[in-house]
Amino acid sequence: MTPHLTAFQDGLAAALRPGGMPGTPVPPPQWLAALAAQPGFAVYRNTVAQGCLDALRANYPTVRQLLGADCFDGAARAFVRHSPPTDGRLLLYGAGFAAHLAHWAPTAALHYLPGVARLDRLWTESHCAADAALATPALLAALPPEALGQQCLRPHPAARWLWCARHPVYTLWRRHREALPLDAPLPWQGEGALLTRPESAVCWCALDAAGCTLLEQCAHGLPLGEAATATLRTHPGAELGALLALLLRAGALTPAIA
Repeated sequence: MTPHLTAFQDGLAAALRPGGMPGTPVPPPQWLAALAAQPGFAVYRNTVAQGCLDALRANYPTVRQLLGADCFDGAARAFVRHSPPTDGRLLLYGAGFAAHLAHWAPTAALHYLPGVARLDRLWTESHCAADAALATPALLAALPPEALGQQCLRPHPAARWLWCARHPVYTLWRRHREALPLDAPLPWQGEGALLTRPESAVCWCALDAAGCTLLEQCAHGLPLGEAATATLRTHPGAELGALLALLLRAGALTPAIA
């Protein structure tokens, strides 16, 4: 690609950003400034902005239900102005939306909301992740006892997990995702969640802090025995056998490739 074509494409992309070209490091060339100043150019800019807004609505459905359409659109438009897409696949747009909600003035006091937004994002990541072989109970059952602790398992590419120590974000998220009663009693306590995609659809279940720690240790490359020991140091009462069974049933683990 020639430098002139690259400069043209970069300049045009900047001009199409919602709000125009604020914050560009150098003034736009005269031809681009003249093009962007034409009234008809706003049609294209609005089309880009609308595409970003529609993508956020689709990618964060639970947050939209919690906030309502008008408040959500206000938050989304503020995000779009400062965080244009960097990937042509709008399904992946909005990676920083949870952090944006934590600092945007109208939602900053809703301290549980970024956690719910992260779960919406984790659903998208799990949905788009690569396929891989699943670790199964039969795989571990076939190992001699002395080899079990040396077995290396890794989180499946589609496995995502989140622990929120202060807010029941999983219950809030799940009630909206599954159309469960929203007025049921809700103990205000920390919760965790596990999202997996063992076949063609994303699945989810509750996961406690010890389970999240075990997955993190496996992600660091530790053999199963060392991962279990590290988890017990942080969570002495953890039922590791039950946790491992849960992770295997959910399709959250894959055999490590030597």
